[in-house]
Amino acid sequence: MLDGLHQEHINMARLLRDVLSYLSEVSDRQHHPKEDVIYDYYLKYRCQDPDMPTQLLEEHQKLITAGAELRELVEMILMDAVIPQDQMAAKLEQFIVLQQRHLDYEEKEVFPLLRQSLTEDDWRHIEQSWHNSGAEDPLFGHQVAERYRDLFERLQHNHD
Repeated sequence: MLDGLHQEHINMARLLRDVLSYLSEVSDRQHHPKEDVIYDYYLKYRCQDPDMPTQLLEEHQKLITAGAELRELVEMILMDAVIPQDQMAAKLEQFIVLQQRHLDYEEKEVFPLLRQSLTEDDWRHIEQSWHNSGAEDPLFGHQVAERYRDLFERLQHNHD
């Protein structure tokens, strides 16, 4: 029974590691930089308020830091380090709350502002400035990357 509990604990840590790795690879390195380009363009060319906050850019940095700290704890767990459960739970909850607040801020504040302010020409200019490598999403693209195969299968299993 103890071996089963230990194995489930390891499986959950691996799953969390894979989710955090995906978020780092896709959100932190591809998605958020594109949002930053859009927001920078808005601030430079369309913003009427010189005191407009840079909250979006600051949140992206906080998400990168929080994700790295959580990944570090998960890696320690996978190396059999003893991490107090309340410490891990607090770090995970902090990360989830930060993510949710960020998404809420974008959906309620940033995206409506951008939709209202940016023209079709603005969007064309922004798209040309992206240094898009054409990288496909490694989890939800046409082909699942090998490093995310287990995560993909677990997500499919939970969906069925």
